[in-house]
Amino acid sequence: MRIRVLPDSVANQIAAGEVVGSPSSVVKEMTENAIDAGATLATVNFRADGRELVQVIDNGCGMTPADARLAFDKHATSKITSLDDIYTLSTFGFRGEALPSIAAVAEVELTTRTAEDELATQIVIEGGEFRSQELVVAPMGSNFKVCNLFYNVPARRKFLESSEREAGKIKTEFKRVALCHPEVAFMLYKDDAPLYNLPVSTLRGRIGAVMGRGVASQLLEVATETSIVKIEGYVGRPEMAKKRKEEQFFFVNGRFFKSPYLHKAVMNAYEKLIPAGVTPSYFLYLTVDTHKVDVNVHPQKTEVKFSEDSEIWQIVSAAVRESLAKTGAVPMMDFDDEGEVQIPVFDSSRERGFEEPRTAYNPFYNPFAEEQNGGGTEGHRSVGGGSSRSSLADFAVPYPAEPVGEREREFESSMSDFIEGHRDVTQGAFELGAEGCDYRGVLALAGGYVATSLGGRLAIVDVARARQLVLYKRYISLLDGGSSVSQTLLFPERLVLSCDDVELLDANADYFADFGFEYSVTDSNSVEFGALPADLPLAELEDVLYDMLDSLREGVDMTRARRRERLALILSRTGGTKELSEQELVALLESLAECGSTITPDGRVVVRVLESAELKNMLL
Repeated sequence: MRIRVLPDSVANQIAAGEVVGSPSSVVKEMTENAIDAGATLATVNFRADGRELVQVIDNGCGMTPADARLAFDKHATSKITSLDDIYTLSTFGFRGEALPSIAAVAEVELTTRTAEDELATQIVIEGGEFRSQELVVAPMGSNFKVCNLFYNVPARRKFLESSEREAGKIKTEFKRVALCHPEVAFMLYKDDAPLYNLPVSTLRGRIGAVMGRGVASQLLEVATETSIVKIEGYVGRPEMAKKRKEEQFFFVNGRFFKSPYLHKAVMNAYEKLIPAGVTPSYFLYLTVDTHKVDVNVHPQKTEVKFSEDSEIWQIVSAAVRESLAKTGAVPMMDFDDEGEVQIPVFDSSRERGFEEPRTAYNPFYNPFAEEQNGGGTEGHRSVGGGSSRSSLADFAVPYPAEPVGEREREFESSMSDFIEGHRDVTQGAFELGAEGCDYRGVLALAGGYVATSLGGRLAIVDVARARQLVLYKRYISLLDGGSSVSQTLLFPERLVLSCDDVELLDANADYFADFGFEYSVTDSNSVEFGALPADLPLAELEDVLYDMLDSLREGVDMTRARRRERLALILSRTGGTKELSEQELVALLESLAECGSTITPDGRVVVRVLESAELKNMLL
């Protein structure tokens, strides 16, 4: 085949494969262009999850008629002038690739005006083909409309993700830009309805407006400056770490980036402060010499490469750890000597000479010799060289009586490991409600376990897992029956959530109503709960709510039945630390017997039954 030069329209469509992956790519490019244009207000509106419309309006410097027309030509840009500018970038976007690529796969309308021009310029381009350019009346700045994205590339449009996911990606890109530029006001509309209204604010204020005031109130300031990097921002308190991974942000020179490498540096600072499976919130802003950072590693500019990455790793970890220590999040070292062995200080004035101790023994003693006088075995002992006849009992040194509790003896046994170590098929098939298998007696054990007699056998029950299984079965039964049980709160509980969480809560109101939640949205970021599920402790409301929202966000493609099961599982894990009375333990075991299973929904063993033969072997 002969080599040929591709038409500009085809070349731009190919370039669009890297530049424009989804409607969120358009939002990112246009909002960053607004920042580069010096805008103090940027408004984003999208319809049909970006497929029908993505519109970005700013009050930046605008463009002249000639520049507006030239901006859609390939490799035309105002952001760089020479090769050296590539390695010292302080601007954003694709620099000459974005506008022609977007125009090649959509219907584009640009209206722009500078402060010097009396009239604005309106340009219309469809599928890379120039349609019109005319003068119109418009305010200073730019109004960029992208309609029917990928209308001429049906394969690309077909492979866009679900509406919920595409809308979520748009909001994610919007938040990244907004968090990076608190000096700029931002607004976000979905289907012409407002989602975010972010005025100019401080960095902490912007974090609170985007992520929720509850997050901002638990942040600790990070500030350090070295010859290599300057770090500013905030990290969350250890006790506020959550399972969700949507509150972790890195920025370098005003640009968002992802870095699993630096994420480990932050987690290293929280070592032994947070449990496994949770992640702290952090919003860290790095300033690095532009010659020492490469932002062109990834086409989307979300990955960067530092020339001194190991040094930056150490500085980030140390800066976060220092902030945790300064604010008291990390407890001070406590040198408690109670119960420790006290070693006396050597006193040279009392030095004495020591000699090797002499062993007491009788060289003539024969234990096999028969007693000649009186029937008892006799022997001789010699102490210090002397000897005399004596009873063998004289040699016995009595062992000093010592209470068992005072002996340096430990018996450590994890009941959880014991239960897990005996997982087998028979345990899951064991019918607790069978005849002759009634619970008799309850003995509470340390560590959240209870022992009981079960049909002549010994049963060890994990109380927390038993409660989880009972609650899960109860929630599923209530949902299947179309009823729910709520506890009405004497005083409504108010939570401040992010706009995303409020929107997701409203979109899934039927799920929460099925489980017994009653709430009302008081303003754009506040939700008041008037009633909760009967078994949900008020102290766990916030954590449970976030877990449920995360589950709904991740499971947008699941069936309704599967979503209900996941939400029921989350609710069933609550109240595990509550200490139960003997009557409550008995009631719990009775409810467990009605479940017909000894395996939790997530596959953990609840009961271990020991036969008499096993007990006998254990005691041998």
